[in-house]
Amino acid sequence: MFGSLGNFIDRRRSGVVILALLAAGVAGGIVVTTSTSEQTSAAEQPGQAVPVQTTKSVRRDVPVYLDGLGTVQAENTVNITPRIDGQLQSVNFMDGQYVKAGDLLAVIDPRPYQASLNQATAKIAQAQADLANARYLLQKDTKLEGQQIVTQETLEEQQANVTSMEAQLAEDQAAKDAAVVSLSYTEIRSPIDGRTGIRKIDAGNQVHAADTSPIVTITQLQPIDVISSLREDDLSELQQAMTKGPVSVVATTVDQATEIGVGTLSLVDNEIDQATGTLRLKSSFPNAAERLWPGQSVMLRVRKEVLQNALTIPSAALQRGPDGFFVYIVTSSGTATIAKVTVGPIEDGSAVITSGLDGTEDIVIAGQYRLTPGVLVERQDGTSAHTVGQE
Repeated sequence: MFGSLGNFIDRRRSGVVILALLAAGVAGGIVVTTSTSEQTSAAEQPGQAVPVQTTKSVRRDVPVYLDGLGTVQAENTVNITPRIDGQLQSVNFMDGQYVKAGDLLAVIDPRPYQASLNQATAKIAQAQADLANARYLLQKDTKLEGQQIVTQETLEEQQANVTSMEAQLAEDQAAKDAAVVSLSYTEIRSPIDGRTGIRKIDAGNQVHAADTSPIVTITQLQPIDVISSLREDDLSELQQAMTKGPVSVVATTVDQATEIGVGTLSLVDNEIDQATGTLRLKSSFPNAAERLWPGQSVMLRVRKEVLQNALTIPSAALQRGPDGFFVYIVTSSGTATIAKVTVGPIEDGSAVITSGLDGTEDIVIAGQYRLTPGVLVERQDGTSAHTVGQE
């Protein structure tokens, strides 16, 4: 009995040993397989080239701008209001119509004012006749006084009468002039070139010189102004630019996506706003296409200088490290290396490089995020022409 039990235990132990050996063998196989795969991958990696896109730097004249928000403002805005009382007889313009200075806009019933003019004219004729008669009598009395037929007193009275008649004639002439002016006010004409707004009074209505609501408002759109602001710290640079001649300005949409006008800086305001630390600028634009509209918000770019023959690269090539900006360049052996650069103005997707490049390098503009110095690269042609702040 005890012999059978011992044989059974030996067989169990043998089975456990065999299973343990099998488990160890399987585990060892897995480790060896994994280690072989990692070694193969590590061996293949140094031979793989990282695809990148490259380009050359470009030398060009680069305008540099000072940017500030601005608001478009009409150079002239006129509210057309009546200067006399009367019935609005006709309106001779359409809403939104472009009019020129002197164009007839509306007519107020002229008949009462024509009648006043006629009356003044008649009074002048009467006054002239009275004056002529008084002068005749004065001349006659002067002769008679010399013959001592009339007294000196009578002569002086006649002289005073002539003077009174002359004053009356002058008064009547002034009344006629006023009547002529009032009659001219019955024709309402545009004082400026511009575009009419929405008509606020229709023909047939009574209008008055005291009315506060205009018949229409005319706005001059060509030329047009932009009122903008800059930081007070920009004043010295702006003054330096103005000493060199007219300063060019560019108006864009607020997001700077679209250029909508090119003009000239007109003036810098004579004081700095202490509350905001800004100074106000006024710029003028021809606005031939009328893309600038009164009240519109724009970004105004003031060109302070032009960097002559500046070295430029696409801004996408720039990388920032702990020591500043750098770019990846491709060496003649086809590997990547780092070049530290000093960056000037960045405009419209391009950056001015003031030091660090000589203009002959192949600069990586795409794929640089997979690079490290010394890595083999597969070079592809990039865009060799890029722009910086075109005028």
